[in-house]
Amino acid sequence: MRNYFRKKLRKLHLSQCLSCGCFLFVFTMVLKYSSLDCDLDNAIQTGDLNIAHCRGQYYMTLNLSANGRKNCTKIIEGDWDEVRKTLVDNLDITKRKVIINDTDYIKLGKDCTTLKKLKKYVLFSLSDEERHFPIAYSMVIHGDIEMFERLLRSIYTPQNIYCVHVDRKSPDTFHQAVQAIASCFDNVFVASKLERVVYASWSRVQADLNCMEDLLNSTVKWKYLINTCGADFPLKTNAEIVTALTLLKGKNNMESEQPPGYKKVRWEYHYNVRDYVKNTGVRKNPPPLNVPIFSGNAYIVVTREFVKSLFKTDFAREFIDWAKDTYSPDEFLWATLHRVPWMPGSVPKHRKYDTSDLNALARLVKWGSLEGDIKKGAPYSACTGKHRRDVCVYGTGDLHWMLQQHHFFANKFDPNIDDHAIQCLEEHLRFKSFYRKMM
Repeated sequence: MRNYFRKKLRKLHLSQCLSCGCFLFVFTMVLKYSSLDCDLDNAIQTGDLNIAHCRGQYYMTLNLSANGRKNCTKIIEGDWDEVRKTLVDNLDITKRKVIINDTDYIKLGKDCTTLKKLKKYVLFSLSDEERHFPIAYSMVIHGDIEMFERLLRSIYTPQNIYCVHVDRKSPDTFHQAVQAIASCFDNVFVASKLERVVYASWSRVQADLNCMEDLLNSTVKWKYLINTCGADFPLKTNAEIVTALTLLKGKNNMESEQPPGYKKVRWEYHYNVRDYVKNTGVRKNPPPLNVPIFSGNAYIVVTREFVKSLFKTDFAREFIDWAKDTYSPDEFLWATLHRVPWMPGSVPKHRKYDTSDLNALARLVKWGSLEGDIKKGAPYSACTGKHRRDVCVYGTGDLHWMLQQHHFFANKFDPNIDDHAIQCLEEHLRFKSFYRKMM
């Protein structure tokens, strides 16, 4: 009996010791982590960011939850009952979101601390991989200040650099509003030379070239350049873009294909530019070295070395000069230079290397003339927003499809047509930026 009680006593002591040990361990861990400072403002000022421990608290401060009662997760998953609610909502003019105007941003830009906090900018790098892989952006815009600011916020990180080209034709208040926003960030600036951009003319290319030159002269040693316009919105987080660019291993990426016959008139004749582009009927000389022309679009993903060569390589300069009097040169200039063997990051001109817009990384577009039944061979289903110049201005019903694609950006978005789509993308991308997984 005595031995029995001795054994029970030993077990009791052991149990008490284990309980005490567990308590001390938990207490120590609580003390350890409670001592970490998760004050976001103070952490940004000091540079002492406890990302691993404070990620959840930082996200709670910086999340971009969509307005209203819509469930963005269900919309992105393709729940059509949820999508229909937003599409019906868009028909009710009383529920339209009030758009922030130029004057609002001019006033807000006078207090940069408030602007950054109110608009929930992420002012720190979320990973070492991103910190060591800066990206340059050329942003060519002409209006809709709120859409520009939301685009900037969605792609902003402190290690990247952003050049904004504002159309000279834009109202003075728009110029002032863009400058007010840009002045709040050390790595955002307005291009030193501004063009009067005319649709389908050389000025659209020149706007990007002006930004490219400024970006090369910056102190940021960016690795790739991506160009955007004001109607774009990202489909990928900065981390996802960095991963994809790393896998390119120094190659450019863009649409570049053998051109259809009807497009050849665009570069075979000389065009005059006034408020529009007009064919003079005068044939042009062949391009320098009689290089074959390829068809593409204005939006590209190119290496720093490729951008440098545009200003330093004799052929590139000659080809650029030759293209200045053509129609819509942005839709063949980059695509052709990408197939010239001595241009950095290029690919061979053989047909095997042709890349369509759906296979390129830069931009996802739904062309109205190609929409239809995917089961019957159409490349994509019908637009759930509206069409502008045969291009889909996306609605929430397009989100499920577009987020399954590999593209960095999609075009076009307009908050006046479907702001729910933009809000859901903002919510989705901000969550993935912090947690690197789907909602």
